[in-house]
Amino acid sequence: MQRRDVVKLGAAVTAAGAVLGTGAAAHAETSATQAATTADLIKAVFDAESAKAGGTWQAKVTLLNGGQTITAVDKNSASVQTAASINKLGIALGVLDKIDRGELALDDRITLTSDIILTGSGFYFHQTAYGDEITVANVLVAMLLTSDNTSVRLCGLVCPPAEINEVLAAKGFEDTRVIPNPANPARMWLGDTTTAETNELLHRLALGELLSVNSTRFFLNVLKGLSGYHDGFRRTMSSAERARIAMKYGADDATRSESGVVYNTAGAPVMVYSFMNQSDANWGNYGATHPVVQAHAVMGRKMLDIVNSAGLAADDAVTLDVKDPEAASVDL
Repeated sequence: MQRRDVVKLGAAVTAAGAVLGTGAAAHAETSATQAATTADLIKAVFDAESAKAGGTWQAKVTLLNGGQTITAVDKNSASVQTAASINKLGIALGVLDKIDRGELALDDRITLTSDIILTGSGFYFHQTAYGDEITVANVLVAMLLTSDNTSVRLCGLVCPPAEINEVLAAKGFEDTRVIPNPANPARMWLGDTTTAETNELLHRLALGELLSVNSTRFFLNVLKGLSGYHDGFRRTMSSAERARIAMKYGADDATRSESGVVYNTAGAPVMVYSFMNQSDANWGNYGATHPVVQAHAVMGRKMLDIVNSAGLAADDAVTLDVKDPEAASVDL
């Protein structure tokens, strides 16, 4: 476990309006036309960069456009693969759903004991001294922001893997599952998922369909935190641009995965991406020089530029504050 050009239709819009007879009809046609052009540009970027990186890819990229969903990329998206830390999204969904049901709270406490510590991703194992009483909120931030492995075990203490899988099934996810440890019902392995279901999870989350508004904002605000992962999609972006990407990374042996939601400058979601890749080479390279991670970085820069020019936005979505937190004055 580990871890731009868009066709400008300006003058043509006026002409189309005259032909169609109503401004509303012209706007609808223009919006659909530009969204289709944007989807084609996104696909061209994915095709080029995934081919350069090599390996076996699964991907799903969707655009959110005024209540409509446009699929830009769909490559083997139903293929079930090792989820690695991407399934920490499903674990967080289970925990937050339990909070929404009133059976748990963000400020409930869990004891961090030495016997529950896992190494690898995260930071709890660096402490070397334990006994902390930490909140559920703390655990979720550790799991989603720094992909802490110990946090998976801590989540299992308050929302066991069988319950997480029940929540996933109830919300319509058929292939995304954690694997319960038969020796300990509170522990789990991260299991499997597909890019189709990971895309759907983030898409529906951004629209406010999976959790309460408060839980949705908590979940997505942690994912876009600037103390998180930057080697991939967000690598060649400013801090202000990075604050508009809510994402999760996963890596294990041959697998390199990343999924996220891209927001516009008003805080509305405009694109959801989910990438998975299995490569025979670079198994031990979890850094920014991995060819697939490099591909994610190029895709991120180019795709953000494309959607910036497209004017897309989701209706009836949970909006977020996407101001650059690093620009604020902080007294230390």
